[in-house]
Amino acid sequence: MKTTFTRQMHKLKCIASLCIAIAMAAVSAPVSADTLVDNVNGFTLNEKGETVEFTGLIIDNEGRVKQLLLRRDKRPKKVTYTVDGKGRNLMPGLIDAHGHVMGIGFQALTLDLSGTRSLADAQAKIASYAAENPSLPWILGSGWNQEKWGLGRFPTAAEIDAVVPDRPVWLQRIDGHAGWANSRAMSTAGVTAASKSPPGGRIERSGGKPSGIFVDAAETLVQKAVPAPRPADRDRALAKAQQILLSQGVTAIADMGTTMQDWQSYRRAGDNRWLRIRIMSYAAGIEQMVAIGGTGPSPWLYDDKLRLNGVKLYLDGALGSRGAWLKQPYADKAGERGLAFTDDTKLLNQMSRAAMDNYQVAVHAIGDQANAQILGAINELSQSFQGDRRWRVEHAQIVEPADIAAFGRNGIIASMQPVHQTSDRLMAEARLGLERLAGAYAWKSIRDAGGKLAFGSDAPVESSNPFPGIAVAMTREDADGEPFGGWQPQERLTRLQALAGFTHDAAYAGFAEKRFGTLMPGMRADFVIVDNDILFASPRDIRKIQVLETWVGGEKLYEKTN
Repeated sequence: MKTTFTRQMHKLKCIASLCIAIAMAAVSAPVSADTLVDNVNGFTLNEKGETVEFTGLIIDNEGRVKQLLLRRDKRPKKVTYTVDGKGRNLMPGLIDAHGHVMGIGFQALTLDLSGTRSLADAQAKIASYAAENPSLPWILGSGWNQEKWGLGRFPTAAEIDAVVPDRPVWLQRIDGHAGWANSRAMSTAGVTAASKSPPGGRIERSGGKPSGIFVDAAETLVQKAVPAPRPADRDRALAKAQQILLSQGVTAIADMGTTMQDWQSYRRAGDNRWLRIRIMSYAAGIEQMVAIGGTGPSPWLYDDKLRLNGVKLYLDGALGSRGAWLKQPYADKAGERGLAFTDDTKLLNQMSRAAMDNYQVAVHAIGDQANAQILGAINELSQSFQGDRRWRVEHAQIVEPADIAAFGRNGIIASMQPVHQTSDRLMAEARLGLERLAGAYAWKSIRDAGGKLAFGSDAPVESSNPFPGIAVAMTREDADGEPFGGWQPQERLTRLQALAGFTHDAAYAGFAEKRFGTLMPGMRADFVIVDNDILFASPRDIRKIQVLETWVGGEKLYEKTN
């Protein structure tokens, strides 16, 4: 006869054996956790840029699209979750092919002058912000644009001193290619009348003294004195940027100019499971590239949320600060051709250093001379570095018509921002003169030449909202419908071409077209539910589209509450 103790031990062994058997069964039998999002007016673009419509989609437990369903198709009986789309419009998540993630967050958390329409308006905002933040050692901000103010010149340090004389103030221009300092900031940074403009930069002067404006590389003369953001500050900025992007339907973005500190913030977010958007990262120069990636691009991390793709290089500045490098002098400033950041030899060396370790190269080029320089460099290097390189030209705003054909060779991607065309139109006419605009913002010409387009916003230079960019790509008209019929209307794109630029083609530009960018089976289930059908809405109504929900990897991460 078994004792009570023996019987209890036998019982415990049986329970343990049963638990092990259940656990083994759980391992050997995959658990389905499919989600059905049903009753939607859905579409995606396939690899050919054609529309594929559906009324339901099944998402697997890895966050990928498993199946697209039409209304007539039978719905599966075994689905873990079912979501009623209530007949609303579902489209692929939008991709920003050129933005600055941390810049988006920091602009939202610091003084934002992007909405100011006059110098007096900017001064009032600076004074108000300083009064509301008395403990800040520096007043930092961005977004000013003297062209929007109709000022006809750069602002000066004295015009900040008039409202904030007792603390250093440092404000970056909307394009990031110039900074505006007050006298206290310049003295804190050690800038004097004897300070010299560095290569690739320019100190604006008045009466022989620095006026308070520092263009391109000269920005570092003041920036070096600004207290660096703490890791906690960077994490706050990343969280804010993600909140903004998701609310606008942006599920992935190419981060142009990632520093090691930015990368560490992205990794912290990924490690702690609060990285929500997909980031295709391009390091801020060769040194940062090597520091972050070492021997080559990183693998895709966090379920395709983060990858170091390559490196961002600069050849010139921007039109607004007359830093864009032109073949001929500016029409509104005799003898000035802009800033050449890198000579041909150095450019080839930098691009070779990246390409030899299979990093993707993305080069900022705005002026026609800068574009000619990068196109020539790509043509030369393509003989040595063959294969699928996807050389990227960022902005490609002003191109001499004779150079456009070069975009059709060597697999070049023109990474462009449609909203720049409407924002810059009047300035471009003033800077170049009407006779030199034939190759300006030439989307269709570049595409017809065989170049590949990828569209973005350059946020925070422009709003990260992609819907105005889609409308502009179709019309070349601004929010007021000006000019009627579009500026250089021969460069307009079709609706589907514009949509592809912000979805599949933007993913292709970042070597991600096999992972996300469409909602075809096998792709990541990144999509947005919106309040209008973008396939039929007018361009004016496309601008007004509201995002109701944003899903990334089959998970709802944003829902409009009002």
